[in-house]
Amino acid sequence: MSDTQSVAAELLREDKEGAVYLTLNRPDKFNTLSESLLDALQHELDNIASDPSVRCVVIGANGRGFCAGHDLRQMRAHPDHDYYQGLFRRCSRVMQGLVNLPVPVIARVQGMATAAGCQLVASCDLAIAARSATFGVSGINVGLFCSTPAVALSRNINAKRAFDMLVTADFIDADTAMGWGLLSGVAEDSDLDAAVAEKVEVILSKSPAAVRFGKTMFYRQLQMPLADAYELAGAVMADNMMSPDAGEGIDAFLEKRKPTWEQPGR
Repeated sequence: MSDTQSVAAELLREDKEGAVYLTLNRPDKFNTLSESLLDALQHELDNIASDPSVRCVVIGANGRGFCAGHDLRQMRAHPDHDYYQGLFRRCSRVMQGLVNLPVPVIARVQGMATAAGCQLVASCDLAIAARSATFGVSGINVGLFCSTPAVALSRNINAKRAFDMLVTADFIDADTAMGWGLLSGVAEDSDLDAAVAEKVEVILSKSPAAVRFGKTMFYRQLQMPLADAYELAGAVMADNMMSPDAGEGIDAFLEKRKPTWEQPGR
């Protein structure tokens, strides 16, 4: 049973069996990140973060392109330093919100993902793109180095490749983005929805508790020295082992049966 609702004209939400589908809905503007769209995204991320029944999030977009970055026309209408700093802080909060969600976030990418749109892809845990999709950080072409997109991009691909994209504005295709680490999957255009659905189904088949333990630990340990990372990982695994799902999962493995996971929020 699915429940579709309009969060705002610029963002659509669909809830389906533990997965939340958020769809950017400014197709005539190539889904540029207006102030209101950023606010709608933040509102939904805040709601999802506190909802234990959500187990996976998919970020997609309507129209020919995924996201062309910030709304430049809106930005030029407010030539004020404090406004710009506030806007980029607002966008950065959304991107960090994706990382901080306790459940996996999948980007479903078609067409073009550029500047903050490429940042959005890089900020998701997983990203599956249509083979015809392209990726770039092209702010340099209008005299603006994509500094905030650089943060997410450089955490996905190596520094020289990231800087090359940032300073040349060259676009890369989906197969290149896959090889460089920006994507976790590429599908033929006609198979994109099926590929995303398959990934969602796999995630939903796993222990909700283990996935939440794991995502939180994964990003924290990346920022730590090796010894501290192992200390954290060991503590999280011990906590995870005490969860009902771990006991059930191990017993099911030993008894050669399918486990029955706890369903939080139901």
